[in-house]
Amino acid sequence: MIIAMFLAHLVGDYILQWNSLAAWKSRAMAGVIVHCLVVLAVTWLFILPFNPGWWPWVIVIGVAHFVIDAIQLRVKLPIPELARFGLDQAAHFIVITLALAGGGYLNLAVIVQNGLALLQSDLLLIYLLGYAFVTMPAWVLVKFTAYGLVQGTAPQFGDSSKYLGILERLLMTTFVAVGQYLLVPLVILPRLLMEWPEVAQDEGAPVYLAELLASIALAVSVGIAFRLVS
Repeated sequence: MIIAMFLAHLVGDYILQWNSLAAWKSRAMAGVIVHCLVVLAVTWLFILPFNPGWWPWVIVIGVAHFVIDAIQLRVKLPIPELARFGLDQAAHFIVITLALAGGGYLNLAVIVQNGLALLQSDLLLIYLLGYAFVTMPAWVLVKFTAYGLVQGTAPQFGDSSKYLGILERLLMTTFVAVGQYLLVPLVILPRLLMEWPEVAQDEGAPVYLAELLASIALAVSVGIAFRLVS
């Protein structure tokens, strides 16, 4: 259940938050409501194989998600976008953690003592969580990190390399997970050969490189995590 709830967050808050919905959510309360209904539905679907009677805590997570996003719509904190993104995700993860603890699924003392054994007992969910992360969640994180560190601005999400980056991360994660580290550079080689000569002349080259390095780092990290728990 623990891994399933964090996987539900990645699916509802990232994979099923397409560009137009994200834009709508950032400017209107109706968009926030629709997004939170998606999160609520996904979270409920993810509890069904484990405990359908856990639905009150699903409502707690959904309502808290709405409160967090609604506050961000109404209150614009004077902080960098990367920090705002980090605080947003931290708040969501804290809510999920508290709900799991309150619902009887999370015992921090047991997790500290038997963390690796618990992870190994849910390998399928671990792999689903990792692969879900390197798709849309990693794309958003890469954008916030690159623009935040290089330019100190909010990210621009309207480029055509989103799905190419997702495919690259999926391949790199898999290659690292199976121990084929030398194949990782080959994944990004086509992009460098085709795009870099043109991008290098553009003022956005530093952001491009930052995104690429962050993307590689996330994919490799997830692949290493797979090896550690398998």
